[in-house]
Amino acid sequence: MSQPAVQRITVLGSTGSIGTSTLDVIAQYPDRYRVYALTAHTSKEALLAQCHVHQPTVAVLHNPDDAAWLQQELITSGLSTNVLAGPEALCQVARETQVDTVMAAIVGAAGLLPALAAAESGKRVLLANKEALVMSGALFMNAVARSGATLLPIDSEHNAIYQCLPTEHRGGLRRHGVRQLLLTASGGPFRGWQAESIANVTPEQACQHPNWSMGRKISVDSATLMNKGLELIEACWLFDATPDQIQVVVHPQSVIHSMVAYEDGSVIAQLGNPDMRTPIAYGLAWPERIDSGVDTLDLFQVARLDFEAPDETLFPCLRLAREAMHKGGAAPAILNAANEVAVDAFLEGQLGFSAIADVVAKVMALTFEARADTLEQILSADQWARKQAALIVCQ
Repeated sequence: MSQPAVQRITVLGSTGSIGTSTLDVIAQYPDRYRVYALTAHTSKEALLAQCHVHQPTVAVLHNPDDAAWLQQELITSGLSTNVLAGPEALCQVARETQVDTVMAAIVGAAGLLPALAAAESGKRVLLANKEALVMSGALFMNAVARSGATLLPIDSEHNAIYQCLPTEHRGGLRRHGVRQLLLTASGGPFRGWQAESIANVTPEQACQHPNWSMGRKISVDSATLMNKGLELIEACWLFDATPDQIQVVVHPQSVIHSMVAYEDGSVIAQLGNPDMRTPIAYGLAWPERIDSGVDTLDLFQVARLDFEAPDETLFPCLRLAREAMHKGGAAPAILNAANEVAVDAFLEGQLGFSAIADVVAKVMALTFEARADTLEQILSADQWARKQAALIVCQ
């Protein structure tokens, strides 16, 4: 049997949890994968260490001074990696003709432009940045269709749904016998808490996810259930679904990553240990299967699987996200931008945990011509929402 062609890979956000897990999988297959580019925001020491191990052609940092420091360190070490700086450099390594696959793992709105550049260039896009679809769903999916890009979701829930759906599932779920998508949620660290206790939680508590090892921003989103709201919006675009066709199910064990319910009464689920290397390996090797380095799930150790409905009174961000998707246009981009500002304020000690949803709701209630036909309109809505959210935080 012939060996598959070597994939050249750009990892956007290589020093984050998804990026490091991606490099862990890649390192297991040196004859199959080559790293073309690695990028980080400010983690220059971590990026330097990754460059020593993976020896990419290009490395990217946000700040030119950090990039100059990294370039000098690499020259001193005898490495030929070329270091670039700034947002345009991220797009450059995403659309580079030598690159076959782009892991889009930059957190937040900053990941939109390079992910879109990869989609427009016809790459295999491993999408771990949910904000790209939340902000620009129609624009992004149209770019994928025009360029012939292969879009593979990496979020564990969307990856699970992708595995449980028919190979061809575009054109509406009902057309393929699908009744409903069941999007699982761990419930976060505050599942079952009372409102008065939740109001006083600290950033450290909010970042202690019970099952997953994640960055601070996404950990807070998981705690507020905004992460699940963003995933609901993302699932609508990925699977051509309406918000009403998606049910969020709290499953605290995080063993069932999501399910698909069919018209005949069947429910197909994807199970596995909570380790992001599984969906990453699936995306890298698709349509093949490779060893991700994750142990097979031990059902006897799991012993039980629990399910409950989400509490949208205590965690209103999920409801706000559903409302934004129903509203359409730039409303999801506004939701996402307001949430990013509110979460940053919470992590900096400027805002209480329960006030995160309040800030988002207040921004969404303001009047704005929320069209999303062009990238310029989307970015304009994003900036407007950030300004409004910042004003509300300072009140």
